[in-house]
Amino acid sequence: MLAVSDTGVGMDEATKARIFEPFFTTKGPGKGTGLGLATVYGIVKQSGGFIWVYSEPGLGTTFKIYLPRVDAAATATAAAPASAGSPRGTETVLLVEDADAVRAVTHQALARQGYTVLDAPNGAEALRIAADHPGPIHLLLTDVVMPGLSGRQLSDQLARLRPDTKVLFTSGYTDDAVVRHGVLESGIAYLQKPFTVDGLARKVREVLGRPLHD
Repeated sequence: MLAVSDTGVGMDEATKARIFEPFFTTKGPGKGTGLGLATVYGIVKQSGGFIWVYSEPGLGTTFKIYLPRVDAAATATAAAPASAGSPRGTETVLLVEDADAVRAVTHQALARQGYTVLDAPNGAEALRIAADHPGPIHLLLTDVVMPGLSGRQLSDQLARLRPDTKVLFTSGYTDDAVVRHGVLESGIAYLQKPFTVDGLARKVREVLGRPLHD
């Protein structure tokens, strides 16, 4: 459990009820995106945790973030090399993610890199969008584990509709869970959650740059 407290102005119940909504902010125009807490919420939920919040006007706020315990020893991670800027693009990406906060943040990150983004909360809606969209869809960026159609089932059905669309899978689940959904196979493009904006941009650019059948 990670606890963070402040001694600020606090929140009333109406405000507290909306703080994890994407794009909700109490700041003035141009001073806040409303994506900070939405991003935190999305990452924590994808990691199998939850957030508890206590706040009263004039008494500050306390957040408690609960995450699953991992018994395995930590492994060292090499520092990423300095970046000269995230790669950009102009292609159309179909983003499919059932977590509203994660979908909103990912959509904005891709749009800022120059991509045209179509998004859907589930596989059925994604297939409808793909059928109705008049232009090309260059990339399907989809979560693996979703209600209804899984990411793999969606990609298989989309391939019949749009065989030229490339696919990038994402998931916050363990490798074992992703293997069970038939994704972690040789040649399959996969991005582990949580990812950084730069990591997302580079992986999307990498997949779009690959031959369709390698």
